[in-house]
Amino acid sequence: MRAWIIVFSKLPAQGMAIFPFILVKRSALKNDVFLINHEKIHFKQQLELLLIFFYILYFLNYFINLFKYKNHHQAYLNICFEREAYRHEKDLKYLANRKLFSWINFYSV
Repeated sequence: MRAWIIVFSKLPAQGMAIFPFILVKRSALKNDVFLINHEKIHFKQQLELLLIFFYILYFLNYFINLFKYKNHHQAYLNICFEREAYRHEKDLKYLANRKLFSWINFYSV
């Protein structure tokens, strides 16, 4: 999957996927294969949910987690989409074998 990678120094994270762009904080991160793979996993999630539903579910999951954990970092790490991406970011063949809606397996109440 081809991605347009854009350097955006004011980004609050190291990387961010906003289909069809991957935003990275520094130019050197363009070559971080694990970060790029992580963001491409988000591309698949976004496409499965027709973009808008991804963002709705992403933020809904974040706010539920924020209420649950009362900590931004814990809330972020426990978003089901992030859990899938972090779990598989180092598996560079994951996207070729990933089943549709795999993020559901990472949802916890």
